[in-house]
Amino acid sequence: MAETKEQKKDKKLGLSRPGKLELKKTVETGQVRQSFSHGRSKMVKVEVRKKRTFAPDAGGHMTEITVEEAQADGAEVFAEAEPDVSEAAAKAAPASSAANLTVEEKAARARALEDAQTSEGTAAEKAAAFQEPVDAEASGEKAFSEKKEALRLSDEEEHRREEQAKAAASAAAAKLEALEEGDEDQKSRIKRGLGREVVKRPSPGRRGEPRRRREGKLTIAEALGDTEERTRSLASIKRAREKEKQQQQQLLSEGQKVVREVVIPENITIQELSNRMAERAGDVIKSLMGMGVMATITQTIDADTAELVVAEFGHKLRRVSAADVELGLKGEEDSEDTLVARAPVVTVMGHVDHGKTSLLDALRETDVAAHESGGITQHIGAYQVTMPSGAKISFIDTPGHAAFTDMRARGASVTDIVVLCVAADDGVMPQTIEAIHHAKAAGAPIIVAINKIDKPGADASKVRTELLQHDLVVEDMGGEILSIEVSATEKTNLDKLEEAILLQAELLDLKANPHRPAEGVIIEAKMEQGRGSVATVLVQRGTLKVGDIFVAGAEWGRIRALVDAHGETLEEAGPAVPVEILGLNGTPAAGDEVAVVESEGRAREVVEFRQGRTRDQKAAAGARGTLEQMFEKINETSELQLLPVVIKADVHGSVEAIMGALDNMATDEVKVHALHAAVGGINESDVTLAKASGALVIGFNVRPNPQARVMAHQDNIEIRYYSIIYNLIDDLKQALSGMLSPTLKENILGYAEIREVFSVSKVGKIAGCMVTEGMVKRGAKVRLIRDDVVIHEGELSQLKRFKDDAKEVKEGTECGMAFANYQDIQQGDRVECFEVEEISREL
Repeated sequence: MAETKEQKKDKKLGLSRPGKLELKKTVETGQVRQSFSHGRSKMVKVEVRKKRTFAPDAGGHMTEITVEEAQADGAEVFAEAEPDVSEAAAKAAPASSAANLTVEEKAARARALEDAQTSEGTAAEKAAAFQEPVDAEASGEKAFSEKKEALRLSDEEEHRREEQAKAAASAAAAKLEALEEGDEDQKSRIKRGLGREVVKRPSPGRRGEPRRRREGKLTIAEALGDTEERTRSLASIKRAREKEKQQQQQLLSEGQKVVREVVIPENITIQELSNRMAERAGDVIKSLMGMGVMATITQTIDADTAELVVAEFGHKLRRVSAADVELGLKGEEDSEDTLVARAPVVTVMGHVDHGKTSLLDALRETDVAAHESGGITQHIGAYQVTMPSGAKISFIDTPGHAAFTDMRARGASVTDIVVLCVAADDGVMPQTIEAIHHAKAAGAPIIVAINKIDKPGADASKVRTELLQHDLVVEDMGGEILSIEVSATEKTNLDKLEEAILLQAELLDLKANPHRPAEGVIIEAKMEQGRGSVATVLVQRGTLKVGDIFVAGAEWGRIRALVDAHGETLEEAGPAVPVEILGLNGTPAAGDEVAVVESEGRAREVVEFRQGRTRDQKAAAGARGTLEQMFEKINETSELQLLPVVIKADVHGSVEAIMGALDNMATDEVKVHALHAAVGGINESDVTLAKASGALVIGFNVRPNPQARVMAHQDNIEIRYYSIIYNLIDDLKQALSGMLSPTLKENILGYAEIREVFSVSKVGKIAGCMVTEGMVKRGAKVRLIRDDVVIHEGELSQLKRFKDDAKEVKEGTECGMAFANYQDIQQGDRVECFEVEEISREL
């Protein structure tokens, strides 16, 4: 509690300037701050009145009583008051009835006596305090007034205690009298409440001493009484401390930045990055702009860019990889004890129309080539053939067309042996060279099969010589590469080719562990009506069984059926066995790895990660980038003309081949933009997309459903169907050629010389000319040449022969010419007449 006082200097009794009689003030004013719960306070104005006592002296005059006299009088009063209390307590308990008191009565009497003794001790202390000398002159009037006020308050406190002691003594006497008179009800009531009767505690001591906390439980008497002042609640104190703590933390945070550990995955959005750093997203975007990266709050950035941003904001970085979910997807390496011999995987590669599929037909004793569109293989096929000797060989047939480069590369990567099929009459061709490169890249041994030796003009030695240019030295020329001359149509030397394959496989010592979860690779994938997504899988190790849960790239599924190349249903497929699997949730990409997992949850986890990674990569690739990149894209788009198409094919390999061919056709001026390329039939969504973007729908070995066909007819959407990739590429190449801007060619028609210049009102200047070479045509472009310098290029507005308009004027003839929007012509100028011809371009 804070107290301020206003003190004024003493003034003698006298007349003031207005002539009024005044006494010096006996009241001191001040302000006191009262504190309440919940941190509230209030300023209260208080007055301290000084008591001035006057009494007649020995001479009969009124004299003011001094402090020493008042102290002496107070000591006498307290001394006289002490025996009164003790006498009251003594009278309250007659000695004659002391022997008949109960335990409760004795306790009440003891408490009354104890209170009386306490009051006696307090009175003695007050008397001693009054007897201490007070030096009023040394302490000043301020100290005197404070001392006097303390004495006054002490007097009031002591008087109140005396009254309490008297009341307690009288109550005890009344209880004893009631017991002696024998009032049973009164006795029982006193017995019940006597032990609980509590004498009120005295209030805190002198002013200036710290007030002690209330001890014990709060009773109704204490709550309603005046002796106990209510203190601040514990909840209020707790709230105040909490508020102070928060203020300190706020001050600390303002002065010092909080450094956080930020976890950064491979790709992260700006919103998520700002949340992890506890920074404003706007500040993060500003930081990226300072690095030259234009991005929005929902855009995805890579881990390297996010690392720079985190370092700039002063946080700690911890990079993690979401690819940890793929750990353990592939099993451990197999020990030698578990490995058993397996069939070799042979890929037949070569140039288009060199007889690869026919050679396989002869080995399989089937007729696949007759069912291929155009007589060329457009799908990759996998078969397992049992030879007459009982040995099994798994064959993979790859397309030879230039568009199927990825298919050939994929076939070479999963094979053990490559059979290079070369026609004896054609020799080494471009796709033959490409197949050699793929085989060398895969590290697979090569066996050369020189086909079509039965045809006239076949020259096997020529083929062997041409192979030397590509580092392929056959055994006949001292090398290590086996070469077999065969004829697929006549089935010549097929047994020798089989022996060469088995011999090479024996040298490779091919083994695998069939007693483990299966692993393999997708050879081809397609969508079939009634069967859903179907994939051709080549099992590399382990055994694939019906009911297994597997992951294939970004798709997963449970195997519902296994079908071999002959259409028979299998229960399981071991190593080096190609099978078709049913039960996929989506169509995987050709070349994706297949792995059997233990549970559906594990499969979902891996697939979700791979799909998210692909989605983030696409989003990062389509980002705005820097300002320079944005301007470059704008310029490229403004100059580049796009042909939008929607492509649907029967198998994934065909889609891959078509997309590769379209990319090869692109130039700086025109390009095919594939809005959507997928496996399956043409549906309504494809037609809707083509309508919205003005695209062309291309179906390769697929057809639209009835609803899509009706919608396309109503919206005038063109759907083109193809079964041979040659025709598709040729048509798209013609379409792109038509989009090319034509080449402009100038043809000089003739020259004329201006002989005279005439001025005609409302027409302007007319040039009288003589055609000196060639001819001049009306509507053609002309150039005006003066001193062998071209000073104007424009068009003829009028061409006349005498007074008649002429379409053309030939050499040696005079004519009149008027130039469009040009009048500066002079005598002696030459006129060159020419026309511009547009020539269409082709890719």
